Amino acid sequence: MNKKWLPFAVVIVLAIALFFVKRCQNDASTDTKDKKKETPTTINRNRGFDRRISFIEYTEHAKCRMQCRKISQAEVEEIMQEGKINYNKSDVNDTPCPTYALEGITHDGQKVRIVFGQCDYKTKVITCIDLNTDWECHCPGDDTKFKNKN
Repeated sequence: MNKKWLPFAVVIVLAIALFFVKRCQNDASTDTKDKKKETPTTINRNRGFDRRISFIEYTEHAKCRMQCRKISQAEVEEIMQEGKINYNKSDVNDTPCPTYALEGITHDGQKVRIVFGQCDYKTKVITCIDLNTDWECHCPGDDTKFKNKN
């Protein structure tokens, strides 16, 4: 081999080695990014309503209202994912967690409003309201019965 080609051969070998090193580093950083997405500490839930049901938790009041008004967990989850936010009934500056009132029609035809409190690591179902029927319920917190009606 001619000595004239030796520097070019070295450069080509180094370029190929650099390509493979960079590729391995990119694969490793992609894996760590994917893992970071899965941890609750890196999830930013302070930018609008998070519709993922994996964070959902029910208050005792909500469970009572759901039972009284014949609203299932599946229907609550359906409204959470597909309902329309009623900002007139929501309080995004509420403390300790912003509250969002989502409205929609369940698969059995009930027009409902579900109020969610979205905290950092959970979304609480606060109450469930049937907008067409005034059900006779006796649940904890009924002293504020008409606070979020219409």
